[in-house]
Amino acid sequence: MTRILHILDHSLPIHSGYTFRTRAILKAQQAAGMEVRGITGPLYHDGETGTAEHDGLTFHRVPGPVSGPPGIREWRAISTLRQGVERVIADWQPDILHAHSPALCGMAGLRAARAAGLPFVYEIRAFWEDAAVGNLTGREGSVKYRLTRAIENRVVAGADAVFTICEGLRRDLVARGHDADKIALSPNGVDLNLFGEPPPRDETLARELDLGEGPVIGFIGSFYDYEGLDDLIAAMPILRERHPGARLLLVGGGPMEDRLRAQAAASPAHEAILFTGRVPHSEVERYYSLTDVLAYPRKKSRLTDLVTPLKPLEAMAQRRIVAASDVGGHRELIADGRTGVLFAPDDPAACAHALADLIDRRESWDTMRDAGRAHVAARHNWARNVENYRAVYQRLVGDPPENGARRAA
Repeated sequence: MTRILHILDHSLPIHSGYTFRTRAILKAQQAAGMEVRGITGPLYHDGETGTAEHDGLTFHRVPGPVSGPPGIREWRAISTLRQGVERVIADWQPDILHAHSPALCGMAGLRAARAAGLPFVYEIRAFWEDAAVGNLTGREGSVKYRLTRAIENRVVAGADAVFTICEGLRRDLVARGHDADKIALSPNGVDLNLFGEPPPRDETLARELDLGEGPVIGFIGSFYDYEGLDDLIAAMPILRERHPGARLLLVGGGPMEDRLRAQAAASPAHEAILFTGRVPHSEVERYYSLTDVLAYPRKKSRLTDLVTPLKPLEAMAQRRIVAASDVGGHRELIADGRTGVLFAPDDPAACAHALADLIDRRESWDTMRDAGRAHVAARHNWARNVENYRAVYQRLVGDPPENGARRAA
């Protein structure tokens, strides 16, 4: 039985797109007969030490914090994480190290793998220097931006195999000169076992929120600048010219929340824009039940052109209608007019007209829902996608020994 140690930035119990993808991967690999554990670096999980169990998964915690000026702090984090990985290697004897971006995890994993003589797999979910630009915490071309890219290039070059979550990231790596033959895809996916028939509209919650008859346009997620929620708010007065009862339901929070709330308060459609704040993960399904259309108006940038998001897939898995901006990451997921609709990015009027046209075509929604669910089942189902990993693992290690005859520490 192959043992895989996943090297991670953070994990459950933190709730994020990163941790939900991690959970899905590890659960799917368990179901496929692999032994899996995770290890997280010293920048998160304050208060958890040693090992922790969450949702039937084991995570080793590297103690922190690490300190120092920018640059020094990151190298100390790499060194600390590498030491933690080496301790788990000695104790658990994995067959493969599988590190997930950011590059700090990759570099720690690469060094530990080379020291131990283990195969090393690196998986890129996003280029974190571009994510920092999108989050307004970094600047393209800065020293930190270039350093992050340089570290990642070294990790990719040294890895035995590389995965990316989408074609956009893969094409970018190949354009940098990396070997296309060792870069495979592991697209974003969902565990379809978690999504049955969508629940009926939660009328009690609808009355509490005073949503009226709708239609309700929803966004459920984190409020980052690149998500384009300012464009969605700006689209509401235009949308309400054709659909006066339309409401916008914004569920979540994040760095842009205060600015978005101020924009909404100043909008001619302010009475139709509702913020709920963050809600418990166990309650999210109730809010999904209130939405007629899930909107994802991401701004056009390197990040959004190269990276596919998870939320539209989860929405399609729940048979929800999806409208999204026409950026590269969305085009990999959504067939315009068939599994959802696409509209010009950075254009509130285009967003409003696309939403209004979609609402006018309610008779086509069942067909669109069926097509979206079928697309997810065929292309983004973890029960199938896990085979992408298995093929690479087998190439790297062949048939590993059973537990009782593992390599010496």
